[in-house]
Parts: sequence; structure tokens; C-alpha cells
Amino acid sequence: MPREAEYYHDPTAPRANSVRPTAFAAVRDQSARILLAQRADTFNWELPGGNVEPGESAVAAVIREVAEETGVMISVTGLSGVYTDPAHVMVYPSGEVRQQFALCLHAIPVSGVPRPDHDEMIDVGWIDVTEVPRLPIHPSMLLRIEHAISRPGRVRLT
Repeated sequence: MPREAEYYHDPTAPRANSVRPTAFAAVRDQSARILLAQRADTFNWELPGGNVEPGESAVAAVIREVAEETGVMISVTGLSGVYTDPAHVMVYPSGEVRQQFALCLHAIPVSGVPRPDHDEMIDVGWIDVTEVPRLPIHPSMLLRIEHAISRPGRVRLT
């Protein structure tokens, strides 16, 4: 679902009226590149992932979301971080103002060639970590990427 607006540490942000769990994957290939996808609505790059649906585990959700958005099948290898910043909210056309509650999971590719879904994502690819600072990336997503890259064995809680 496209967002209407996103607020990050903005004192003018509306108050959240919901919290929904999401799961994202920091997928690294054998060359240590990271799988990123470019959003159709903001044109920002991000880790692939999305909502955890009722009856679904976070691991199952991230495997499904990564496959849908990028065409890459993954195997989850661990937890990178938990992000629950109440000063990060997203506004949707339905009137929902959602507080961030995101799990970021480490993963490796199992099969598939990166390709965007042309719905939520318009581009996808294996990105060398030295190129990440040059891409348009939302600050909250950049934090997740930096945590996943810099300390792959350490779990971050924010």
C-alpha cells in the first residue's frame, strides 16, 4: 500500500493510531553485496520486506516479501535488529498512522535473479556496500542497513 506521508523525528507528525509488525531482510551475497530495492512511491532504496500478515511468522513474512518484491528466494540466518521508534510514523490514505515496528533479519540468497515487481518496487539489485551512501535512502532504513553491514553478529534494539 502506498504511503501518503512518512515522518521521522518530526514534531509536526500526527500521533500514531496503530502498530503493525514488519520484517525486512539484509540479504548478502557471496561478494558481500547487499540486496536493495527501489520503492515506486518515494524512489528511495531499501531493504526488501513488508508486513507480517495474521497467521504468519516474521521469518515466513520476510521470505515471502523478498520473493515477491525482488524475485530472490532467501534463507534467514539471524536477527540484525528490532526497530520500534515511536517518532517514526507512516500515514496511509485510509487514515492509519502507523508507528514503526520492524524486525531486520540477516539472510542469504538461495535462488533467483533480482527483478522488481513493478508494483511496489521499480528497481532491485545487488549493491556494493561502498555505494550505499550515494543512494537515496530514508534515514531509518539507512540505520538498519548500516547496522546490518557493520556488525553482522550483533543484534540492535532501537
